[in-house]
Formats: sequence, structure tokens, C-alpha cells
Amino acid sequence: MATGSGAGRASVRPVDRPRGNNTARSKSVAPRRPPSPARARPAADHDATADLCRVRVALRIRPKNTDELAQGADFDTCVELQPECKKLKLKKNNWASESYQFDEIFGENSSQKRIYEVVAKPVVESVLEGYNGTVMAYGQTGTGKTYTVGQLGKEDPSERGIMVRALEHILSSMSLETDSVAVSYLQLYLESVQDLLAPEKTNIPIVEDPKTGEVSLPGAAIVEIKDLEHVCQLLQIGETNRHAANTKMNTESSRSHAILIIHLQRSLKIKEETTVSIPSDTEHTLPGDLPLVLKSKLLIVDLAGSERIDKSGSEGHMIEEAKFINLSLSSLGKCINALAENSSHIPTRDSKLTRMLRDSFGGTARTSLVVTIGPSARHHSETSSTVLFGQRAMKVVNTIRLKEEVDYETLYKNVENEVDHLTSEMERQQKLRHREKMQLEKRLKESETFLNDLKMISSVQIENLEKEKHQFEYAVKRLMQELEEKEGRNNVLSEKIVHLETSLNEKKQQQLESFSTTQILAETTKTYEKKMGELLRELEEERSRSASMKGHFNVLEQQLSDARSSAQFQENMARELKRELSKITQTFTSQVHSLEEKISQLVSEKELIYGELKSTQAKVQDEASHRQSLEAEVLRLKRSKTDNCVEESKTLCGMVRSGSGLGSEAFMHKSGNLKETLASQRGTISKIFEEVGLPNVLALLKSEELEVQIHAVKVVANLAAEDINQEKIVEEGGLDALLSLLETSENTTIHRATAGAIANLAMNVSNQALIMNKGGARLLANIASKTDDPQTMRMVAGAIANLCGNEKWHAMLKQDGGIKALLGMFQTGHTDVIAQIARGLANFAKCESRVISQGHKKGRSLLIEDGVLSWIMANSTMFPPSTRRHIELAFCHLAQNVENSRDIIITGGIKELLRISKESSRDDARNLAKKALNSNPAFLKEIQ
Repeated sequence: MATGSGAGRASVRPVDRPRGNNTARSKSVAPRRPPSPARARPAADHDATADLCRVRVALRIRPKNTDELAQGADFDTCVELQPECKKLKLKKNNWASESYQFDEIFGENSSQKRIYEVVAKPVVESVLEGYNGTVMAYGQTGTGKTYTVGQLGKEDPSERGIMVRALEHILSSMSLETDSVAVSYLQLYLESVQDLLAPEKTNIPIVEDPKTGEVSLPGAAIVEIKDLEHVCQLLQIGETNRHAANTKMNTESSRSHAILIIHLQRSLKIKEETTVSIPSDTEHTLPGDLPLVLKSKLLIVDLAGSERIDKSGSEGHMIEEAKFINLSLSSLGKCINALAENSSHIPTRDSKLTRMLRDSFGGTARTSLVVTIGPSARHHSETSSTVLFGQRAMKVVNTIRLKEEVDYETLYKNVENEVDHLTSEMERQQKLRHREKMQLEKRLKESETFLNDLKMISSVQIENLEKEKHQFEYAVKRLMQELEEKEGRNNVLSEKIVHLETSLNEKKQQQLESFSTTQILAETTKTYEKKMGELLRELEEERSRSASMKGHFNVLEQQLSDARSSAQFQENMARELKRELSKITQTFTSQVHSLEEKISQLVSEKELIYGELKSTQAKVQDEASHRQSLEAEVLRLKRSKTDNCVEESKTLCGMVRSGSGLGSEAFMHKSGNLKETLASQRGTISKIFEEVGLPNVLALLKSEELEVQIHAVKVVANLAAEDINQEKIVEEGGLDALLSLLETSENTTIHRATAGAIANLAMNVSNQALIMNKGGARLLANIASKTDDPQTMRMVAGAIANLCGNEKWHAMLKQDGGIKALLGMFQTGHTDVIAQIARGLANFAKCESRVISQGHKKGRSLLIEDGVLSWIMANSTMFPPSTRRHIELAFCHLAQNVENSRDIIITGGIKELLRISKESSRDDARNLAKKALNSNPAFLKEIQ
């Protein structure tokens, strides 16, 4: 695929063909220059290896996510890696598996750097040598394709994906003075090519050159880059404009295929000085003064994940997106199947994706593919489909070609620049001589004028100086006379001052004597006034005491009269109560007789039910004893397996794809026993369900024996974990029984298991309505206020968090105390409980923000009314990254509502938004924080 035609005549040589006189060449038209022959260069040393032209496929498995880690020991994996053999073992069940060979296997802990060096670095180096290249990621939704390819790693450079590392490698290997690097960033969304760097450009056409077969995209933006910071800015812009949505499989699921096209143009002269030697054959040489360029391109493709609607939970417009994604991936799979089978027809025109990747599979590009999978056995079919796609892609062989062009345009520009430079230099020299001549003549005239003016000015100045001299002499004489007169006046004034000082001292002495007498009289007056005030205060206090005593006496008289009247009233009441008591005694006696009859009937019914319960309990005890024996057998087999690990590694090579061909009969016997043990252990719950029946299991929830109730609740909780069983449980009255048990029971184990069952049922939207209408949120909040058990709180918090994900029930959830219950459980300090609290607040805030943005709701957030904002501001940086991410998302969604601005400003939320926009580990949180800061006038005013 190409984005434009090159300049000059290009020589294109297939690598797997020997060099000779009949070298393959492609032609293109150079601007303003006639075509001339080009020379073919020898391929690099590694081109002699035939399998390097094959599509290279590596496999990467992502670590367990939060949901899978939460399952703990119940988590079942279907993948077993053998990195040393570059093999993958895919287990269909406990007794059947298949092995697949790949070019490279990456485990959960493989670093981004190692994946780049193994998968993408060889392709990038080949592109730097003049070949086209493609690096692509394929896999199920939520398996880490975008993380592998498009992670920017702003906070942690070790997290950078293939796009950033490839561009960093290219910039460090090229001289930007003579070479150029440009990028285009596109997305294929709903079978329409859109520009991520210029969102206004949509439905970009795909044009194919009928002569060369090259594919171009006229109209797509091509941006030249100079440094890595510019690269990160462009990728951030593209990631912001790319379509993404929240699904059950992934919170940020890509809904389009992203394609980054890197265009390289390198000067051959510099490359020849370092790595390339030109052959001496005259048929393949050109004059040394004609510059050659190498033009190549690199495609880095982040495909959208394949998905199933029932697993991803897509609805509405997202179903259309999933349909187009799956159709394009299906077309790509058909093309690869046809290439792998050497079919005569390759259906590349079935989809725009296959047309854009025509050069990557079966074309002239060097291609590396990384397929990503997850470990969960729940997605075995999707994992198997991904692995088979990679296996078929390994059979595709590309014929890579090197393309050289005579850079007539650069040559012509150099000659024009040289001519322009010489012409301008000659004109500049002529102008400079003329300017110097004019300046010299002007200076000569100015000097003559200045000399004449100076002579005239000097004569005038001499005359003025003589006049000033006479004036100064006259002024000095006059000043001397005035000075003598002033000295006489000063003597007279000094005598007057001495006389005045003497009289002033005498007056001061008289004033001091009169002041002392006045002060003594004032102090005596103050003493008498103080004594009078004290006597008046004592008189007032005596009057107030007398008044209070009179009031107290009146109150006592009133209480005495009231006590007499109440005593008479109580005597009358006692007589009436005796009469009513006799009537109630007669009624109670008749009711006791009727209740005794009912009790006798209930005792007979109880004996029948007790017999059925005993038989059911016996079955449960048998299953429990059988399970204990199986657990003991598993422990024994694990110890024996540890002792024989060396023998197993030796015999592992003799195992066939069915998983039953080990070389040792003893080991085969042990392996068979282990598989049977694990299968029977996992099937215990399903056996109880099949043998006892769901109605009988639900009936055991009302048993009077605590142990029977506990076992029954655990069975129902495990059944509710499967989507297929939830509808049956609700239809048989299981939800009502669970809510009743949650309300009446006082046992912590029952509370924990019941809350877990309700949390599983709350994953379904229809069940959420039933739970809320039947008062489930109120019961969960009540349990949270009573219990101190962290595991019970974790289950309760998880159930409330699931209910927070439905905006229809937010008001009722708040009214029933669900939000306050979440905040109250924070006091436990348990990490898992706090993680569920943060998840619930994030679900609530996100749904509320979406409804407000759509115009269906207005006003201040319900979360703020319950004090969630203060809690977030106090605890936003105290927890691990996963919990902190949910808290940051909740706060950023609250900040999207303009009605919350005043509360956020008062609590100091502006600083927190600025911190999240710069320091958050998640791109979505940073983007939401920036959006809130830039779109809210109140926030902008506070920042300024």
C-alpha cells in the first residue's frame, strides 16, 4: 500500500530471485525531468534465507485480570505455555489438548521491550534498508492488543508499545538533514476509512495503481515528524479521536481498526558510505552526480478485537460496530486461508481492510504478526480461533522487494538553489558597492557643513561667556552685602530666645505643682464611687434571690395539686384495667385451644418434611465425604507429581496432541487419576443440582438446621455464577428465598454466601429491577451496618457496586441507604472491600454522567448529597493503583456535571483535577480531567 507516487525511475528486485541482467523494474514519472535508468542494489545478507520472507507469528498471553483473580482457586485456565520449545498447549478439557508451534511465545511477564525486539525490530531494520514492512496485532477483545501496539507510556517509558518504540528507533537511525519521516494515522470504522489526525476527513477512498498494484489513500493527512515528543502528541491525538466503548470484556474496547503508516525517504549516498557497496557492473551503474533515494513504508496495525455479542454485552449502535468488525476480520481470515492454500483467487476486494493490507499478506512487505490470547477457559473457543488464525498466517510467504529512485526533484532543486544563490550574491555585491559610494559622498558633504557651523557657533559662545562673567561679578558683591545685614539680625534674635527660655521654665514649675493637687482629689473621688457601686450590686443580688425563692415556692404548690389529681386518675384507670384483663383472659384461653390444634397438625407435617430432609441431608453428606476423599487424592497426586517432575519433563516430548501418549505407563495412570479427580471435584455442584433438583435445593434454604442452610446457600451461589442458571433461579423463587434469608438469618456465613449469590444475580439487568423492587438494596445496607467480617462486606459491596451500574435505580438505591452503606464499609480498611467500594462509585458516577450528557437528567449529583465527594478528596491517593483508578474515574465523571462545580471548587477539587490530568496512570482518566478543566468556565476562572 502506498500513499503517493515516487520521483524518477525505480528498480524493484525480488529477494528470492538471483541477480542478473533481467532485473525487475518499476517505473514512475519524475516531476520536470525525463526518466533515466536506475541501478539495482544487492539485497542485505539476511535476504538469502528463504523463511525470512514468510510471515513471522508470535503469541502473547495476557496476565489474569481482576475478575479472574477474584475467582481464586476456582479459576480454570485452558492454556499451557512451553516457551523453551516455542509451543502452546491448548486444553479443550481435562483429558484432551492440542499443541501448536509458533516463531516465538511470550508469557504473562514478558516486557514490552522484549516483544518489540523480537517481533517488530527486524521489520523496522528492514524498512530502514528500503523494504516495506508490516507489524500487526490480532486477538479477542480485552487480550492486550492496544497495550502491545499503541501504549504511549508517558509516565513509565518501559510501558511503551510498538508504535512509539518503532518511531524512536527510526528517528535515532536516520539523519533528518538528508532523510525524512512522515506519518499517517487512520481508522477503519463501520467500513469507512477515517483520518485520526484530521477527524473532519471521513470516507477516504482507496485507490489502486493498475500498473504497479500499489494502494494509495488520496486525501489522508501526512505529517512530517522531527522528534519523539511530536510523535507522542500525534499518537495521543489519534487515540483521542479513535472510537472506543465500555463492554463486559473490556472497559475501553476499541471499536475500529487503527493503522499507523510511516513513510521513509533516505538518501542512498549516506547509506552507501556506511553499509552498501555498489557493484562495478556497468549495466547497473549511474553517473555519480545523480542522487538516489530509498522510499519505504511501515504499517503498524492495531486490529479491533473479535467478540461475541452475548459475552461482550453490546447493545444498540455497538451491535452494528461489532458486526462490521467481525465481517472485516472474517474477510482477512479468508484471504490468509487462500494464500496459505496457494489458491488461484485471493478475495482481497471483499473488505476495505484486506485492500489496505494487500501488500502485507502475499505482497512485497516483510510482515510480523503478534496474536494475543487470554488464559480463561471460559473463552476457549475464541482462543482456539485466534491460535488457528496465527497458524494459517505462518504459511503465507511474501516476496519482498527493494525500491530505489533517482531523486531528480532534489537534484533539480539543488541546481536551482545554486543558480539563485549565485545570482543573488552578484546582485548583492553590486548593491553593496553602490551603497558604499553614496555613503562616502554623503559623509564628505556632512563634514564640510559641520566645520562651517562649528566656526560660527564658537564665536557666538565666546561673546556670551564674557557677558556672563560680568554678571557673576556684580551678583557676588550684592550677596556679600546681604550676608553682613543678616548676621546683625541673628544676634538680636539670639538674645530674645534666651529671655523666653527663662520665663518658660518658671511657668512649667507652677503647672507641675497644681497638677499634683488635682490628681489626689481625682483618686479620692474614684475610691468613693467604687464603694457605692459594690453596695448597689449587693442590693440587686438580694432582690433577685428573693424573687427566685417566691417562684420556686409557687411551682412546688402547683406540683402538689397535680400529684393529688393524678393519684385519683390512676385509681380510676386501675379499675378499668381489671375489667379489660378479665375479658382478655377469656379470649386468650379460646385462642390457646385453637393454636394447640394447629400445632398438632404442623407437627405431623413437620415429621413428613423432616423425613425428606434427612434423606436429602444423607445425600449431601455422601457427596461431602466423596469430595474430601477426592481432595486427599489430589494432595497425594500433587506430592507425587513434585517428586517426579524430572521424569515428566523428559517424557513430555513424547506426548501426542490428544494429551494421552506419555512414554511411562505409571505416569499415564497418575495423570488419568488426577484428571478424573479434578473433573469430579468441579462436577460436585452440578451433580447436586441434577440429582436433587433446583426446587429441592431452594426448599433447603428454609431448613431449621444451620448446616443444611449453609450448604444450600453455597450451592445456589455457585449456580448463580453461570448466566444460564440465573433465569431458572429467579423463576423458581430463589431470589425471594435469598432476600428472606438475608433478612431473617443471623449467621455470618449465610450472610456472606447470600450476598455473593445476589451479587451474581445483579449482573443481569432484569434481575436488578427485581432486587431493587423487593428491597434488596435496603437489606444489603442493613447487613453492611451489622457485620464486621471483611469477606461478607466484600460480597455486599460487590452486589451494591453491580446495582450502581444501572442509572434507572440510582434514586431508589440512594433512598435505601446503598451509597451510605458503601462509604460506611470503608472503615474496615480491607483492600478488597475498598476496591469494590471504588468500583461501585465509578459505576454510579459514570452512568449518571452519561444520562446528564444526554439531557435526560439535570441537577446536582446524588453522590455529593451523601458525602461521596468529601470521601474522594480525603482518600484519592491512599490506595493501590487499581483502586485509585476507579476513584479517579468517579471524580472525573462528577466533574463533567456543571451543577457539581461549586462543590468541587469548595472541597479543593481543582488541584485534584490538575493532578489527575498530569499524573494519572490511565489515559482515560487524564483525558476526562482535561475535558472537565477546559470545558467548565468556573474551573477555568479558578485556574487563572
